[in-house]
Amino acid sequence: MLTKFESKSARVKGLAFHPVRPWICASLHNGVIQLWDYRVGTVIDRFEEHDGPVRGVDFHLHEPLIVSGGDDYKIKVWDYKLRRCLFTLLGHLDYIRTVQFHPNATQFPWILSASDDQTLRLWDFQKRTCLSLLTGHNHYVMCAAFHPSEDLIVSASLDQTVRVWDTTGLRKKQMGGSTGLDSPGGMMDTNGMGRPGGNPGGVAGATALNVQAELFGTNDVVVKYVLEGHDRGVNWAAFHPTLPLLASAADDRQVKLWRMSETKAWEVDTLRGHVNNVSCCLFHPKHDLIVSNSEDRSIRVWDVSKRVGVQTFRREGDRFWIMAAHRTQNLLAAGHDSGMIVYKLERERPASTPGPANKLYYVRGRELFCHDYSRAQNGASGLDVPIATIRRVGQQAQTDGIGSAPRYISYNQHNPSEGNVLVCSEVDGGTYELITFSLTNASGSVTDGKRGSCLGPATFIGRNRFAVLDRHQRQIIVKNLNNETTKRVQPPVPNVDALLDGGASGRILLRADDRAILFEIQSRRVLGEISSPKIKSAVWSPDGSKVALLCKYGVVIADRQLEQLCSINDNVRIKSGAWDVSPTGGTASELFVYTTLHHVKYCLPSGDTGTIRTLDNPLYATRVVKDQLFCLDREARARVISIDATEARFKLALANKRYGQVMQMVRHSRLCGRAIVAYLQSKGFPEVALHFVREPRTRFRLALACGNIEAAMESAFALEQQSSAEGKESDTNVWGELGSEALRQGNHQVSETCCSNELCVE
Repeated sequence: MLTKFESKSARVKGLAFHPVRPWICASLHNGVIQLWDYRVGTVIDRFEEHDGPVRGVDFHLHEPLIVSGGDDYKIKVWDYKLRRCLFTLLGHLDYIRTVQFHPNATQFPWILSASDDQTLRLWDFQKRTCLSLLTGHNHYVMCAAFHPSEDLIVSASLDQTVRVWDTTGLRKKQMGGSTGLDSPGGMMDTNGMGRPGGNPGGVAGATALNVQAELFGTNDVVVKYVLEGHDRGVNWAAFHPTLPLLASAADDRQVKLWRMSETKAWEVDTLRGHVNNVSCCLFHPKHDLIVSNSEDRSIRVWDVSKRVGVQTFRREGDRFWIMAAHRTQNLLAAGHDSGMIVYKLERERPASTPGPANKLYYVRGRELFCHDYSRAQNGASGLDVPIATIRRVGQQAQTDGIGSAPRYISYNQHNPSEGNVLVCSEVDGGTYELITFSLTNASGSVTDGKRGSCLGPATFIGRNRFAVLDRHQRQIIVKNLNNETTKRVQPPVPNVDALLDGGASGRILLRADDRAILFEIQSRRVLGEISSPKIKSAVWSPDGSKVALLCKYGVVIADRQLEQLCSINDNVRIKSGAWDVSPTGGTASELFVYTTLHHVKYCLPSGDTGTIRTLDNPLYATRVVKDQLFCLDREARARVISIDATEARFKLALANKRYGQVMQMVRHSRLCGRAIVAYLQSKGFPEVALHFVREPRTRFRLALACGNIEAAMESAFALEQQSSAEGKESDTNVWGELGSEALRQGNHQVSETCCSNELCVE
């Protein structure tokens, strides 16, 4: 489990992800509704109008609306932009357990609620009336949910049954434009005034029919299946997003899997493992998994196809009550006694490594691919060539989606005659696989099967040697391409937990605590050491002269002896980075481009940084050529996006004293803004900043700073004209400062002119 965010609060009873923004809404047992930004880890807003626990909450898919239901028998609809409750829906006679907007809420403005009064209700939140009352359960209804795409509702009750309801009749009635008779229920505006739920001015029998509907329900929604099989009350039921499957969780400590057809539904299997009441369960939106949580303080992951438990995460002291899954991202959330956690089951970073020349090797699913940039056509970034299929090793590797995918990949840059790739995963504590193939016929002669255990990534240190870190003794083990151990070396420091590429033959980077150590294996010498917290990876420049150490929240750039050149910090997690390899322009091995969750940024060895562009979704940079960033997305698809690195090139040319290139960029590029001017002033280049500025006062200051008397005098006259046009008095300090600078330079003529002008102004 990868915990992305954790909150501390009262017991969390309801959770909902925002469909687009990085927000999660949590309803608490103390009556507060919290709106969190889980990326930054801050509370955006709080809503406090419910009396007692709030057990259900949901976001509208398109509108800025939140619906909540609590123990005060009220359903409240909130506008989070206006930061207030819009209205309250009244009708339930006991605690409200869950509330949900219809998945297609633009076409069907419905809210579904489940209550301890043994009923479900469907509400029209635009008309603020109750559409339908669903009766049939004879105990508390613990949850109710719409099907993502079909006219179905599932409900779970403490009467030990799961019911599936068909809403086709109600949909046809609503689509047909029939006004019908609104079922009982009502609405209360925020001013406290009640409004009846029935049709105003309806026919004479409307009241009688409403009473009948209150007692017996309406026939717009009918029960399709009643699923019996649990021995105790059912706490939760959920639809599969695409398949005709259901999952249910109950107090009998079991999770049951059900299948539906057009005419019937039946139990497929029972998943046993929890040792207390199972609170909630759901299907993973992207993988063939069921995730459940329980009052036994654990979250369990089950393989749907094999129907076995594959992972368990335990929490000391906190019982779990609720779960939610993000609609589009690989994110889950779980609420417990003292807050909530937002987490993933596995990392989404695709394993990739640069190959020789214009090639990139990466893993998609279980396939190793070679991406050839030189064969790009039709706007694509290059051509994918499949190399080999990676075998599944170990029990955990048999199930996708729980961290069994390859985590690291390393290419042997020291061997020009054949291709060698090391693929490492975290299965069974850490394993590696050596794949060898011909460079001329990549998908032809492939030899694999050379495997072993290791800790973290393995790396090549020579033409026919690679190094791995022993899991148990933390020794560096050197092996040949036949997977035979040739040497064991004790690291120079304890607590080494990863080996990274050393940038040259025979050298490796050792990660230990919060530092990186450059180590030469043959002589067993430490060549360099640098402090850097939470190092994730090392990216060497194409010429091997620099290395960028990517940390969790920063980038450290050092030379080949690990002497620090610069260090930058960021507020958001660093995702990836790549050096510029442009053949012209002087930026190769000098410009480092890195990506965060939503931005592409740059860093120069001088320490200058900046933002290049925003991203809709996280991308993993693999290569930078001129104004193109080659990258992989989370599905391991190669992409190319355009970037404008003019600002970075300008700062680089300035730092390298290439003034001809600087002036060319000044004349022909769209560089402007206060940031560039302030940067040039801070770096001691006011004469260059002068080319960017048209405002007279700023231009006057810059002209004085660089000693340009003509430009300063021109600006002084412009300021005087500006003052007279606006009817203000001229500033005597301008002429005084200009006269002093002219005198300092020995320009008596300008100095006298300034003195006379100063006297005239006075």
